[in-house]
Amino acid sequence: MPNDAEVIIIGAGHNGLTCAAYLASAGKSVIVLEARDVVGGAAVTEEFAPGFRNSTASYTVSLLNPKVIADLDLHAYGLRIVRREISNFWPLGQRPGDYLKLTFDADRNRDEFARLSADDADALPRYASDIGDVADVIRDLAMETPPNLGGGLRDAWRALKTGNRLRRLPEARQRLVFDFFTVSAEAFLRRYFRHPAIIGAFAFDGIVGSYAAPSTPGTAYVLLHHAFGEVNGEKGQWGHAIGGMGAITTAMRRSAEARGAKVFTGAAVAEVLIEGGRAIGVRMVDGRTMRANAVVCNANPKRLALDLLPAAGLPPKGKVFRDRMTHYACGSASFRMNLALSGLPQFTALPTDGAAEHHRAGIIIGPSVGYLERAYLDARMHGWSREPVIEMLIPSTLDDTLAPGGQHVASLFCQHFDPDLAIGRSWDEAREDAVETIISTVESYAPGLRELIVGMQIHSPLDLERKFGLVGGDIFHGRLSLDQMFSARPTLGAAGYRLPVDGLWLCGSGAHPGGGVTGAPGHNCAREMLRG
Repeated sequence: MPNDAEVIIIGAGHNGLTCAAYLASAGKSVIVLEARDVVGGAAVTEEFAPGFRNSTASYTVSLLNPKVIADLDLHAYGLRIVRREISNFWPLGQRPGDYLKLTFDADRNRDEFARLSADDADALPRYASDIGDVADVIRDLAMETPPNLGGGLRDAWRALKTGNRLRRLPEARQRLVFDFFTVSAEAFLRRYFRHPAIIGAFAFDGIVGSYAAPSTPGTAYVLLHHAFGEVNGEKGQWGHAIGGMGAITTAMRRSAEARGAKVFTGAAVAEVLIEGGRAIGVRMVDGRTMRANAVVCNANPKRLALDLLPAAGLPPKGKVFRDRMTHYACGSASFRMNLALSGLPQFTALPTDGAAEHHRAGIIIGPSVGYLERAYLDARMHGWSREPVIEMLIPSTLDDTLAPGGQHVASLFCQHFDPDLAIGRSWDEAREDAVETIISTVESYAPGLRELIVGMQIHSPLDLERKFGLVGGDIFHGRLSLDQMFSARPTLGAAGYRLPVDGLWLCGSGAHPGGGVTGAPGHNCAREMLRG
């Protein structure tokens, strides 16, 4: 039976589209199958109230790799990214002046920090230098293929190459790299800072998308994972894609199709077909089959292993992979909302007459490291935080395509909300209670918010799984922990994008370097496939 294509890719999220574009550029015939009626996966823009559009799941730009942007010529296909004026704004209380800003200017940051602690302001340059140097190392490793356990000469060479790169670092930097992978964000930050608000400000990045407390070992790496991005060639920046995150994946689709890839929506895959221990195609939910030389999966590897791979017919190593994925840790305790607003929220910590720079920043409800810790403990005890950690963005202050004139949209990324509630209760019945907790928390810092709300979109952890295939609502396709990183992502013996079933590959965030809208897993997977 003739093949329908050389490569079939399951899932038209940003990594699937990236992989498709690179493979098609090399002359491969590629089919991309997307279950939803729109491409983009979790990087998508939707109208959620009449006249109001916003990024539905992923919501901000920094980690998208500049090589991917350039190679796929995304700007030519409509992508435009604008930088935030400042990075983040923390209302620390309800009194005017009770706030902290993190900007993109080192001198200004020192002045900001000095308002809270002169010693912490003096420590800031050392911290910025240390994290910047290590971020450069991780930024390079993100585009490398990790050595695979039990691999051949190529994997041995990769291991040697990685080891040599790290060994060439000064001894102090080697210690820093090791510490980032093993210690907690809080423990690492206390080497530099003392003020609980300043420690909490940086520790926030250590818990984003991670169901963990800032005191949890390994969260220092999650902090670092959010530090190696850049916007328009400037390192450490955060920005917004005009038109929302869907503008990124729309440009990727255009790029992939211009190179010859075929992208089909409303095309849900039910099963990967295995013959003779090899992946040879897919069976669709509607019963159709498609055949190819290789099958590439952009889904969470746990979903691939347990839902899409048949229990029978797998080779021995494939069965081991399937078994190990039953224990693959997922669940980022994320709750995602969009608000349609009749006006601009104002914060008692920094009231203004209209839009100001802090309205165009990440507005973070998480005023101290102790607050972050309690939010996690609350979720473990009660199912979700009674005072959740919330990052609020108001992208309509940067992008007038998202809301009617004079009105706004706000993204709320909220933690911690346990994907597994107490026995007998589901998120279908708990979601409205959680929403009330979230709105009340924001309103305690921005009085009058509730009266501004004219529309709302709600995604509980269960909604995120149903809609986007994010197992346990996990935005990273699996926990970024030491046992699920680099050569152990998604598990030992299945790194390097080539899974232990001939002809089966992984190109999504469950592969190295992990989650975020980076394009790196898709890029790296395509490179390895073309190497053969």
